[in-house]
Parts: sequence; structure tokens; C-alpha cells
Amino acid sequence: MHNNALYYPSASRRMATFGKRGMVATSQPLAAQVGITILQQGGNAIDAAIATAAALTVVEPTSNGIGSDAFAIVWVDGKLHGLNASGPAPQAATIEALKALGHDAMPNHGMLPVTVPGAPAAWAALSERFGKLPFAELLAPAIALAEEGFAVTPIIHQMWEEAFHHYATYPDTAFQPWFDTFAPKGRAPRPGELWSAPGHAKSLAAIAATKADAFYRGELAEAIDTFSREHGGLIRKEDLAAYQPEWVDPISVRYQGHDIWEIPPNGSGMIVLQALGMLERLDPCPGDAVETLHRRIEATKLAYMDGFKHITERSAMAPTTEQMLDDAYLTARAALIGDQAVDPAHGNPLQGGTVYLATADDEGNMVSFIQSNFKGFGSGMVVPGTGISLQNRGWSFSLDPEHANALAPGKRTYHTIIPGFITKDNQAVGPFGVMGGYMQPQGQVQVVTAMIEDQLNPQAALDMPRWKWTTGRTVEVEADFPNHLALALARRGHKIVKVADSISFGRGQIILRNSDTGVLQGGTEPRTDGAVLPL
Repeated sequence: MHNNALYYPSASRRMATFGKRGMVATSQPLAAQVGITILQQGGNAIDAAIATAAALTVVEPTSNGIGSDAFAIVWVDGKLHGLNASGPAPQAATIEALKALGHDAMPNHGMLPVTVPGAPAAWAALSERFGKLPFAELLAPAIALAEEGFAVTPIIHQMWEEAFHHYATYPDTAFQPWFDTFAPKGRAPRPGELWSAPGHAKSLAAIAATKADAFYRGELAEAIDTFSREHGGLIRKEDLAAYQPEWVDPISVRYQGHDIWEIPPNGSGMIVLQALGMLERLDPCPGDAVETLHRRIEATKLAYMDGFKHITERSAMAPTTEQMLDDAYLTARAALIGDQAVDPAHGNPLQGGTVYLATADDEGNMVSFIQSNFKGFGSGMVVPGTGISLQNRGWSFSLDPEHANALAPGKRTYHTIIPGFITKDNQAVGPFGVMGGYMQPQGQVQVVTAMIEDQLNPQAALDMPRWKWTTGRTVEVEADFPNHLALALARRGHKIVKVADSISFGRGQIILRNSDTGVLQGGTEPRTDGAVLPL
């Protein structure tokens, strides 16, 4: 029987998912199944998150890989812990070096935007601190998937094909290993077609056997160094050997009686907190859907402008996180939100291509985890024979030495990937996230406000038609966004653009725990091949 796996003429609906003993929500069914299997084998939520993340590098290579960065927020024993596993720029990466090579801005592909990948170190660090099962057992399912192959899912195929055509525009031979690895038949794999990655399996096995040491100080580090030197890259094995992920204290704002938590800069979760902080300081407007939506868009725009202006490596930021979340400052920013859309500008606080997963277990542990190659497959650089697709996170750096996010050796750049977490009365409510580049903070604002203020269940919050601010007064909306709201927003001065394809509006996952019963409730993204599986 022949059919089109990307053609759906009728609307589909799914219910929120409930479970008692555990839950895994992520963007690919096989990866979710891996996480559930780990829970069934006696692992905890942290073990399940690591195993799911490793599996996602295999089954969703279009968004992440062994060469990704990662962030995590972990709830263990009544406390939140944050992990920043984003990597710094190589020691040879200077503005002068890039300009000497003829660049006026950071290139988005090739070896030059590659920074030190942090994902393998994140897996090892989480396992060392909070895991129950041996580290090698956690990566075994991902290794098996890479060796034996899996059936490619529809949305993964769509992103794979876009990447194939995009990388084909580069004549540079440095891109050939990407085609050898991800398009051995001279095209992207089709929906339902089996795809395997023996080199990827071998690299995962080396990482599993050495608790990631092979990637940073062993044979994989040597392979990355060799490939980088051959193709004009700046990253060296010394950069890899010096890397360690950073444990951090998450930061938060109070919103509607809940505490919303994010990783501090260099992550862009600050944008979510600022937007929600502004909304919290506005007078209620119950029942006015247009005013509510208008305010959420305007607050998000203002927060983004602050983020783009100020967020970078914490030690290089002029304002502190406390200054950016200061009550008086957020009140002043909220006062800028009027009846009409504005062209947003940043304030001065000194005056006052990603996968996301969520896990939970029956011990009360919960994990919000995200890892990313940034733009699709990332840099387009694949270390031959290893399956290691290197991220292009350095693309976010500025070559303007006066910019807060100016490129510098050993500096971590502004980072789009942000895991979120909600607590109330010092108890875990649950992890949430919306992947998708610069869509992530505004996607998080939309699902948090939908759940807490609009009282939607997690699945309904993810199902809601989304909007996406792009620049100035321009707001893109999905094709099924209600027309009466689109027209009302246009009358408020917003330039509304309807977009047919929903893939750019983010892909989220949510797990919430009922504080009275302990029952878990989850939702998964309808815009991707997602799955939420309970125990």
C-alpha cells in the first residue's frame, strides 16, 4: 500500500498522557521507548534522560548529535540542580583570526563556527552525580539503534532532505563526509526507510567505555583535531581536553503563584523570565483574549531585545542576572506595553537545528534536558568514520569587538537552547521545553502562560496554534491560528504573516506531577514525531 507520510488532510487530536511510576516525553518514539526501558530496568529519571539523549543523536540526527551542546535542570531530593554543558570557543578563535580569513561576520557552516561540544560530557557528569545504572548500560540502546538501523520518521525525513539540498550548495570537500555518512545513497532517507550508522555506533561505544574521556582526551579527540587541521578549523585536541561542564544554580521568577526556572546566562532562558516577569506586573485582563495575546507578544519582544543586547558568557555581561530581573526594571519595561504594537528596543538594566526531552520516575526525580547542533545538522562537518556531526554554535558570536557577545578564545556564546522547570511552594511541578532555535523562549512563554493562566493541560498547551515574533512588528502565525485573533492583532499594529508549515514554530514536551497523588501528566509535540510514554 502506497501513501504519503507527510500528508494529513484531516485534523488529528490526542489526549494528555497519565502515568504513576514514570514518564518520558521527547520528539522521537524510539528515543522515548529507550528512556522507558531504562526506567523498567531500575534506572532513575536521570538515567532515562541520558539514555534518551544518546538515542536521539541516532534517531534524530537532523537536530542533534554526539557533537552537540547540552543543558539540564534536574530535580533530586527536593532541590533543583542546573548543568551548563555548552562549550567555549577554541583558543585560536579570535576576531582578528576570522577577519584575516576574510570574514566580516561569523560563518554559519564549515569548521570555523565549531566550538567545543559539551553533550558527551553532560551525559557523563549527570551519570556520575545522580545516576543509578552503570554509564555503559545507558548508551547501549543508542549503540544498538545505530548498528541495527531504524525506520526514519516523517518530520525527521523532512528536515534531513532540507539539509541535503542546503549542504549540496557548498563546493568545499570538507562537506563530503556529511554526504558519506548521512546520504550514502545520494539522497536523504525517505520516511520508513531503514538507516544505520556504524561509525556513530563505534563512537558511542568508545564514549560509553570511557565515560566520555575518549571524546575529550582519546581517539575521538585526535580524529576531531586531525579533521579540523585538514579543513581550516580552529578547534584542537587541547581545547577538548580542557573542557568541563559547569554545575550552576538555576534562576527564576514568580508567575501566577508558580516559580519558573531557567539556566542562567550564557543560556537565553533569561528572555523567558523577563517576559513572564513583565506580564506578572501588568493588571489582569480576564476574558480579553486579544489584550492577553497582545501583551504576551509585546513582553516577549521586549525581553528578546534585552537578550540580544546583553546575554553572553556571564563574566562578560555588563548587567547581572539580578539586575535584568530586578522588580523596578521589569515594572518599567512592562509599562512600555500599550494598546498598539511597538518596534521594540533594549533597555538598560544597569539603571536599576535542537532536541528536548523530559523524564520523571517514581522516586520523585525529574529532568528537563536539551541538546542541540544549533542549525539543523550543525556545521555540516562530520568527522570521517565517526558519525560525529559537529555543532555550529559559534555562529552566534559577533565579530564586533564592542558587542557583548563578541568572539573571544575560551568564551561561551549566547545560547538558544533552554530547559525549563516549574515549581510551586518549593515542590516540583515539572519540566518543560520547546526546542527550535530562536523560537524557544517565546515557545516557552506560550506554553507556560497556557498552562498556568489559561489552565490548559500539557497536551492542550502544546496543541495551541503558535505565534512567532521575528523582527520589529512582524509576527508569524501558524496556518490554523484563529483568523479573528489575527485580524484583531493587525488592528493593534502587528504585521501578521500566516505560515503554512509549522516546523519552525518549535517542538515541545511537558511532564507535570500532581502534588497530591503523585500522578504524572504529560504532553508531546504535535508538530513532530513526538511520543510521551508512561509507566
